[in-house]
Amino acid sequence: MSEKSLIKATGAGIPVSLDEKDTAILRLLQQNAKLTVREIAAHVHLSTTPVHDRIRRLEESGVITQYVALVDHAKVGKGLIVICYVSLKEHNKKSGARFIQAINALDEVIECYNISGEFDFMLKVVAENMDRYYDFHVNKLSQIENMGRMQSVFVMGTIKQTQQLIR
Repeated sequence: MSEKSLIKATGAGIPVSLDEKDTAILRLLQQNAKLTVREIAAHVHLSTTPVHDRIRRLEESGVITQYVALVDHAKVGKGLIVICYVSLKEHNKKSGARFIQAINALDEVIECYNISGEFDFMLKVVAENMDRYYDFHVNKLSQIENMGRMQSVFVMGTIKQTQQLIR
């Protein structure tokens, strides 16, 4: 295997070397995680045993973190998508950990990122409608200890949405 055929991936800070077969397997699984090992093997021109071993290695190394079904927000009654920027009043390890613990307990928050700039966190929140979001904002989010400034941005339409990292 040549140096040029390697792509570096990071999982938990440890680089993982991926060759062309690994990236082909990842590409297929990202497109359809329900593919069988036999179907993947046919696409990547390997037998089933090495494909199974490669998938297991990708899982154990943390490259593959989970398998999920992507659900249409609107079709399950969560049609309102809100990006909420949050600043904390205090910036220390203990208060940050409490905030993260509180956010993890909120089902409405489907993504949370620690960001740089004017705000400390960016949340992706889903709700049934504006009334439900208002209730969430006033009665849950703003009640979190150490909550500072918040700004909500309402998504008017989705232009691109993908989970596919390997293309």
